[in-house]
Amino acid sequence: MKELWLVRHGETPWNAEGRFQGHYDVHLSPQGLHQAFRVAERLAACRQGFDGLYSSDLQRAALTAKPIAEALRLTPTFDPRLREIYAGELQGLLRSEMQVLYPEFHEAIQRDPWNTKRPGGESMADLAARVQEFIEELPEGRFIVVTHGGVIRAALKIVLELENGSWRKFQIQNTSITRLLYPEGTALSIGDVGHLEAWAEGLMDEATLS
Repeated sequence: MKELWLVRHGETPWNAEGRFQGHYDVHLSPQGLHQAFRVAERLAACRQGFDGLYSSDLQRAALTAKPIAEALRLTPTFDPRLREIYAGELQGLLRSEMQVLYPEFHEAIQRDPWNTKRPGGESMADLAARVQEFIEELPEGRFIVVTHGGVIRAALKIVLELENGSWRKFQIQNTSITRLLYPEGTALSIGDVGHLEAWAEGLMDEATLS
């Protein structure tokens, strides 16, 4: 059995602005760095035995993985298959700009969000192919995977065998934790941000971290 603890990277300035990031190597914002330390504390306090730590090689994921690696004394393995969907010509654009500059794409993705390619980029189906390859190659064990929202939604579709379109409903916030069992097809948690809620309320203690 493979138990995946999927962690979305911390907030970036482009997240806050609502820009398409794709493979553009945006760093974390100060808020994102705080989030990375909070999720590292959460994972360390869980007292689970993790067999490895994997991360996207983009900086926003790598910088999120760094405090996790230090807290758990794990050496991260960086894998480009864990990168966000390649957004091609959309990278750097606001969503409102995309709708004006690429109206045909905007209409097409409403009709078929899984198979429609970003202009000059990937479709969700393309992304899922590399995510599935990554999952299949993992040995059995419990692994932390620091990655991106699109990758986590693709993993949910793969592991839970969801119908096209249903994967879009999940809220995957920055540094949220999604726990999946493969090939059992079970979700133990989806988009868990308890560590951020506890931090915001000043309640970051061991009881809230388990």
